[in-house]
Amino acid sequence: MTDAQLIAEVLRGNALAERKLYDAHVDRIYRLAWRMSGDETLARDFTQDTFIRAFDKLADFRGDSSLATWLHSIATSVILNGLKKVKRIHGREIAGDELPEVMTPTRDAEPDLKLRLRRAIEGLPDGYRTVFVMHDVEGYTHEEIATALGIQAGTSKAQLFRARARLRTELAEFAGEWAS
Repeated sequence: MTDAQLIAEVLRGNALAERKLYDAHVDRIYRLAWRMSGDETLARDFTQDTFIRAFDKLADFRGDSSLATWLHSIATSVILNGLKKVKRIHGREIAGDELPEVMTPTRDAEPDLKLRLRRAIEGLPDGYRTVFVMHDVEGYTHEEIATALGIQAGTSKAQLFRARARLRTELAEFAGEWAS
């Protein structure tokens, strides 16, 4: 069954079609949410919120883009708004220097590349991180990213260039380990 056929069935109230539509797209939405948030619980929440919003607005889907692109534009909006909310909440929490000291063992070992890469990606500004994840990790084209985010394709390309440059700088010490 095509996405268009599934949409028609969902709009008629067919719960099985709704489940099929969900199953067809949930993995990519979850991966995007997890990579943008870096947190499994947030990714699950963002994925659920994306599909709730998408099913509520499914009748408004015009088909100007693919359903996957439309869903990812909703997901991106849900994720970015959710991350802003999380930052506001964390901003109200007590700072670590106000808490009593607890003796914990320190590790002198350098963290591995995977951990450093994840932290470097998380440290990118929101726009850079979003475009980097969508393009280099999820495989979207700049045109699809532009449609999903409501930006120009050139802006997507520029943000990807800047994101990669920052990651190269951040991970420069590992460059020699991966050169052949």
